[in-house]
Amino acid sequence: MMIPDFQSVMLPSLSIISKHKNISVKEVIRNVSEHFELSEDQRNELLPSGKQRVIDNRVNWAITYLAKAGLVLR
Repeated sequence: MMIPDFQSVMLPSLSIISKHKNISVKEVIRNVSEHFELSEDQRNELLPSGKQRVIDNRVNWAITYLAKAGLVLR
């Protein structure tokens, strides 16, 4: 499986966040990675800039849009 795009990550992220009163973004990323059964190589894949992991970027964008929609609080 390829690393999902941020739109595909939105629903699992929302589901994970809704099950916890307070959860860190790091924990959401871990849970989303497990949800999509990403390999260690996929979990560690970096963006072309080499400064951020792809899955971290996707989850952060998903959370950003969920927050803009008023579905989660940052």
